[in-house]
Amino acid sequence: MTRRLLIAASLIAAALPAMPSAAHHGWAWATNEEFQLSGVVKRVRHGNPHGEMLLGTPQGDWTVETGQPWRNEQAGLTHDMMKAGIKLTIHGHRSARKNERLMKAERFVIAGKSYNLYPERPS
Repeated sequence: MTRRLLIAASLIAAALPAMPSAAHHGWAWATNEEFQLSGVVKRVRHGNPHGEMLLGTPQGDWTVETGQPWRNEQAGLTHDMMKAGIKLTIHGHRSARKNERLMKAERFVIAGKSYNLYPERPS
């Protein structure tokens, strides 16, 4: 029975989409300073434990951790608002690793309207 569970878990893990090694949960990996990034969405993966977006910017491509599906919905964000080709600005916190182009989004600004993922967090 244990062997079957190990084989099943291995098969499931192998079938899941690869996540970048920089994928982290929580806020410990990010700086405390507010950070802003503007660009055009190149690719999005919605889902749990959080979504991810590849954002094309003049400084190069950045990976952005977006909210969990329920958090995006609570903020008023829809999949159509966060799809390839959309121009937006993201406020949040960047990775503490200086050269890593990774940030965690707190707020999106799309077509001049603000969508706050974490209204309970101090600005």
